[in-house]
Amino acid sequence: MTIPDPLTGAAMVTVPDTSPEEARAFSTSLARVPKSGLHNPLKRPERYAMYGEVTARAAAEMARPEVEAFFARLVQRTSPKSIAQATTEVVVTRRFLDNFGGDQPRFAAAGRVVPGDRAGQFSTAHRWPFGPVGLITPFNFPIEIPALQLMGALYMGNKPLLHTDRRVSIVVEQFVRLLHFCGAPLADVDLLHGAGPVAGAAIKAGGARSTLFTGSRAVAEKLCADLGGRVFLEDAGFDWKILGPDVSPSSLPHAAWQCDQDAYACSGQKCSAQSMLFMHQNWVDAGIEDALKKRAAARTLSDLTIGPVLTWTTDAMLAHVGKLLAIPGARLAFGGRKLEGEGAALIPARYGAIEPTAVHVPLSSLTDPAHFATATTEVFGPVQVLTTYGDEEVDAVLACLERMDAHLTAAVVSNDPVFTNRILANTVNGTTYAGALARTTGAPQNHWFGPAGDPRAAGIGTPEAIRLVWSCHREIVTDVGPAAGDGAALVTT
Repeated sequence: MTIPDPLTGAAMVTVPDTSPEEARAFSTSLARVPKSGLHNPLKRPERYAMYGEVTARAAAEMARPEVEAFFARLVQRTSPKSIAQATTEVVVTRRFLDNFGGDQPRFAAAGRVVPGDRAGQFSTAHRWPFGPVGLITPFNFPIEIPALQLMGALYMGNKPLLHTDRRVSIVVEQFVRLLHFCGAPLADVDLLHGAGPVAGAAIKAGGARSTLFTGSRAVAEKLCADLGGRVFLEDAGFDWKILGPDVSPSSLPHAAWQCDQDAYACSGQKCSAQSMLFMHQNWVDAGIEDALKKRAAARTLSDLTIGPVLTWTTDAMLAHVGKLLAIPGARLAFGGRKLEGEGAALIPARYGAIEPTAVHVPLSSLTDPAHFATATTEVFGPVQVLTTYGDEEVDAVLACLERMDAHLTAAVVSNDPVFTNRILANTVNGTTYAGALARTTGAPQNHWFGPAGDPRAAGIGTPEAIRLVWSCHREIVTDVGPAAGDGAALVTT
């Protein structure tokens, strides 16, 4: 199949349009993987060290300026974003590899030993692979998400069947080729291009014992049903930010910059994008809306600080803006128009392109379930909802947060510890930033990133995330004696 250039519509790259019949080879390959994995703490443990060496080599390769530039440009061409955003994605991936080189894969698989009831008895907790697994990742982070999750799967001893959105799958293909160049066994991962339903069917037919999915809520729920619940999910992210009561002239510029980045970087196509901004009246009085409008207006297609949206058309986004404006008391803060200017007309109609947009909805209107459902619909594009609250309305804000059903990221922008604790104590978002510099996006490689409040919730970026998603707990109880006479335990004093 031909993938069009998202900026011009011209043919850009071809990828395999794998048919269901051809996909049988992938499901057969997956079905051959033993439940005990390609390695585990008792089987071929030397592979932990092997992957430490592969990871260290890959990190060194990605540190070369020409390799970094290659991947950054490839990311930018397939999922348009500014070169700064694309480069940061590559750098985060490389730093993750830096973190897991050497002995870190085996440390990530560390267990524990607990003394037993008598001599010769003890229990050992192991992190055990699932064996055959699925890995499905989206278009918006073409290297960071698949690379980090793929490495975690491999470290733990699994063999993944990997599928990434066809529009960007060339990126992860190049990363897999880099792993091969750095010594990874060729048969350890199968990469299936083509359509998502074909990949999902192959994962099911191959008997994947666990699957990690990052993407939309609707597809996540379908996969959960198709795969019998054997999934880890990082799905929808209608993410909120609260600007607390403490504001000063010195804090306004940074907060406006960070809010603009969180809402509109990558044209809003981040699962951690700021979707709803709760502004304390003190921030409104200080001019936060004007500051946001000014920053949004500085974004241009020429430097890809705003650009094509790959999953919503222009008409669909503008129609949703219209629904927001139909909520009683709502008003357009800024944007709300089709993206204009040089090159905008070349963006394919299948994609969307609108100005950075914000609609202010009164907090009182969010008490209506229908209005709330409209206001909290995630638009995977440059659209956010603003609302204002006062000191006496904090409980109303908390009520809104309680009613939301996607709990990925959030931010509480305040240095007031009493206010911050009140918000944090009554919310559940898996990665929540707190403090005057709090953000919702920009997940680095040095902390956990993932949703919360759902037993299927996945994680990424840390040893804890790898252990959660790509391994299970196995307890082995050793009891070698000596025997205690008739078998009864001896008790001595």
